[in-house]
Amino acid sequence: MSALIEEPGFLPNLTGYQNLELLASIRRKITKEDILDTLRTVRLFEDRNKKTKHYSLGMKKKLGIAQAIMEKPEIILLDEPMNALDKKSVEDMRNLFLNLAKDEKVTIVIASHNLEDINLLCDRVYQLNNGQLSKAN
Repeated sequence: MSALIEEPGFLPNLTGYQNLELLASIRRKITKEDILDTLRTVRLFEDRNKKTKHYSLGMKKKLGIAQAIMEKPEIILLDEPMNALDKKSVEDMRNLFLNLAKDEKVTIVIASHNLEDINLLCDRVYQLNNGQLSKAN
């Protein structure tokens, strides 16, 4: 299982690649090439050697998505995954999530206020009202 919190935190003086490499070193489950492939997937390969303190909010969000998917988890929890992304990146990430769910059989749980994302990405929808979880109509 992996997760993306709404505002992922990375070490600002490390590059995007170095941040992912550091996280990957914890479990030693993936290779350096896997990290590079993941950066290609989220369209950050060209910026892999840029320090994250110079990343835009959208780039940091995509790096957070890369962190969440790079070890190929069975379940991914995403909190507001499209915040700060430009229109093209939103489309790319939607396609990525749909492909992961369909082709890789990954269960993706999305917490979002964006109804368009919910309608496009979710096959089951629940809402939280006054601390009570209920199935949406």
